Amino acid sequence: MSVIISAFASGLLFGFGLIVSEMVNPAKVLAFLDVFGSWDPSLAFVMGGAVAASALGYFIAKRRGVPVFAPRLEIPTRRDLDPRLIGGAALFGIGWGLVGLCPGPALTALTFGPWQVFVFVAAMIAGMALFRLVPDDWPQVTFRREPAGVDG
Repeated sequence: MSVIISAFASGLLFGFGLIVSEMVNPAKVLAFLDVFGSWDPSLAFVMGGAVAASALGYFIAKRRGVPVFAPRLEIPTRRDLDPRLIGGAALFGIGWGLVGLCPGPALTALTFGPWQVFVFVAAMIAGMALFRLVPDDWPQVTFRREPAGVDG
């Protein structure tokens, strides 16, 4: 039960943060992305705060070694880049740049957003359903980064 309460509280805090920072306002996000026009740098502070909080969380988690609400600590270790990751990142960036919404803020904006938010979320759900149709054995090429200082 404490896992559910923790997840709910985290989601509520995250959604509240998105509203307070105006990440749910597509015009604000698009102004942040318009670096050669009327750029609004305020969301850079939001992102900086998020990176700092995340870094602190990882530091504490690594130091403790055991999570509070899970059986083991799961910190990502993969460093390779594959076409699906690159393609997904590109689609995410294109979508964010076109409409000023990404999944978290869009779901939060459903509570008070205009009809366009509902269209965005419907398209997002359709994209997730379409992804499920891609077979797991789809041919893939993997790109690996070499560790720093290795001559090749």
